[in-house]
Amino acid sequence: MNLSKKLLLALAGTSLAAPMAASAQELASLSGAAAINEYMQQQDVDRFRAWESKNQVTSVNQFSDVQPTDWAYQALSNLVEKYGCVAGYPNGTYKGGNAMTRYEAAALLNACLDRVTEVTDELQRLMEEFKAELATLRGRVDGLEKKVGKLEAQQFSTTTKLRGEASFIIGGLPNNDVNGANKTAFNYDVRLSFDTSYTGKDLLRTRLRSGNFESQPFGSSSQIFKLDKAESTDEQVIIDRLYYTFPVGKEIKLTAGALVRNTELVSFIPSAYKSSLLDFFQLAGASGTYNKATGAGFGFQWKQNVKKGNPFLTFDVNYISSSGYQDSTVGAFDSEGGINVLAQLGAKGQNWGVAFAYRYGSEGSRLRDPNFSATVGSGESSNSISIAGYWEPSDASWAPSISLGYGYNAGSGGFENSMSWMAGLQWSDVFQKGNSAGIALGQAPFTKDVQGSESWLWEFFYKFQVTDKISVTPAIFYASSYRQNDFGSTWGGVIQTTFRF
Repeated sequence: MNLSKKLLLALAGTSLAAPMAASAQELASLSGAAAINEYMQQQDVDRFRAWESKNQVTSVNQFSDVQPTDWAYQALSNLVEKYGCVAGYPNGTYKGGNAMTRYEAAALLNACLDRVTEVTDELQRLMEEFKAELATLRGRVDGLEKKVGKLEAQQFSTTTKLRGEASFIIGGLPNNDVNGANKTAFNYDVRLSFDTSYTGKDLLRTRLRSGNFESQPFGSSSQIFKLDKAESTDEQVIIDRLYYTFPVGKEIKLTAGALVRNTELVSFIPSAYKSSLLDFFQLAGASGTYNKATGAGFGFQWKQNVKKGNPFLTFDVNYISSSGYQDSTVGAFDSEGGINVLAQLGAKGQNWGVAFAYRYGSEGSRLRDPNFSATVGSGESSNSISIAGYWEPSDASWAPSISLGYGYNAGSGGFENSMSWMAGLQWSDVFQKGNSAGIALGQAPFTKDVQGSESWLWEFFYKFQVTDKISVTPAIFYASSYRQNDFGSTWGGVIQTTFRF
């Protein structure tokens, strides 16, 4: 076998590992978006280069799976010791039996050309044999370098990524008798998150938000049809999240921030029902426990470190001052500051999860109750508990995910001695891959001591995934014996279009 064939076969073993010769087939498929992603992961590249420098292969004997009796031993020895253009795998192996394409062979040949000082007849024949592939590879690399150069000149930040979401929501309640609020409303909600990481594992989140919802019919948390995305900023752009999360070891994360939400500081919400529509159904049937308290605070999260795919335990506890934290006459640690302490113990598998949670609320805190405003009064407090869980089919089929949740609220204030529950079914890949549909029913916190609080609530939706980033979700809602509709039933609907970028 001549030297050119030996050289090619020796190069084949580096088809997935040569640090200076990524697959030309992969380079040929890179788009602008992929180039951006590659550039934003520059820190990972830097760490790999540091590893490469520390673990530079200088002898063929460093490969545990290469023996002197191998037919290409001498050719490989020359590539490693004379030219230094073969690195092997991080585990110290060479894997000389791997297959490769002509483009991969050309890419690896190109990596060695920079190390060769003398162009021999054999090398010249190799260059002629792969002339077309080398030209394609170099053209792709040159184009990529230009794109990366442009990104470097126009980059926003090397550590910060922008994630955006804009929602258009049109809908109404045709038979809503409250102040004649039965016309069609067209609202928007926009969220821009600036996610910064300094180590690749920490997160500094700054989120801007703007929305133009009114209390009727979807904007107030005291309305039965309060939407998850319906908030009012008086059409101003505000900062509604500002916090920093960092890991401590492999199992613990700590968070502190001036604007943070308690439900975002638990490892998971124990529900697979994700319509992103009615607010109550996004809170595992326990809006008293998962009350979305937002303000100054901090949190502790523990997640059991297990082998990937195995079930694990979680424990979370957080403290939020929902009011008074800006006011030095009250203070973030005074009972008048709307203190919320939420703790959750959970267990989670690949397609199931269950959790028990408890929340304490001081005066000024709120039960997120669409039947009443439920703000805890002066000198009073509330205690809420919940248990919830879900199961999802391993593969999308006729079987839906099942979510169940129950909550109970007690204490000396707020909507005391009340209970709530929900059950939700959600199907994946309905009619078309990526689309989903669901139905949920339940009762927001109610008590038999208060007339009209035992309203039954239903939600039906179908989510059409237009693209990976655009979805359209029509939905219909129904509530029976609703207190704010003169104890009569009421219904409504929305079409929610969401753009993510």
